[in-house]
Amino acid sequence: MTPNEYDAWYNTPRGHWIGTTEYALAQRELAATPGETLLDVGCGTGWFTRRFAADGLLATGLDPNPEWLAYARAHSKSKPDIHWIDGDAQHLPFADEQFDRVVSIAALCFIPDERRAAAEIVRVAKRRFAIGWLNSTSLLYRQKRGSGAYRRARWHTAEEIREFFAGLPVANLHLSSAVFLPGGGPFARTLEGILPNRLPWGALLIAAGDKAQ
Repeated sequence: MTPNEYDAWYNTPRGHWIGTTEYALAQRELAATPGETLLDVGCGTGWFTRRFAADGLLATGLDPNPEWLAYARAHSKSKPDIHWIDGDAQHLPFADEQFDRVVSIAALCFIPDERRAAAEIVRVAKRRFAIGWLNSTSLLYRQKRGSGAYRRARWHTAEEIREFFAGLPVANLHLSSAVFLPGGGPFARTLEGILPNRLPWGALLIAAGDKAQ
């Protein structure tokens, strides 16, 4: 998949609904306020990064793929204050507690050492983080595992995700999920507004917590 194809998917009715639903959950879990600094780890084309910047955060997007970062830069000219960094989630090129908030949405499941990347995110977060993983107890897993854009992805249960944070300086860790029916039709949208995000069956599982002081 090319960067253009990936970003264009978010302009389809289903893609826009899924992206907006995932963004709303991540935004709520981060509890960020305008003017705070934010790092988006594994930003890809910058679709989510641009959304956070539009909400007033001082955003930085990091990704290891120069082609996708070039796309992100080219499509953020209306937001010249976004910083785009070529970097590895397993070795973040930032100081401890450099960003008020750190987010990553369905990106760590594509890198070799997810536990190390989670530790790095916690390290550079000053206040709070929210990390989204693909959920192996979701309907999306049954439909899409091993195919298309998910071909190289790893899927996890809530218990496995909690284990990534064992021994890390984290407080108030909890999990929430979104996109319970990934088809995006009218019934899926209605159900999304009814089911509480604390249920662990959504396609995206977000682990959020505070940096322990």
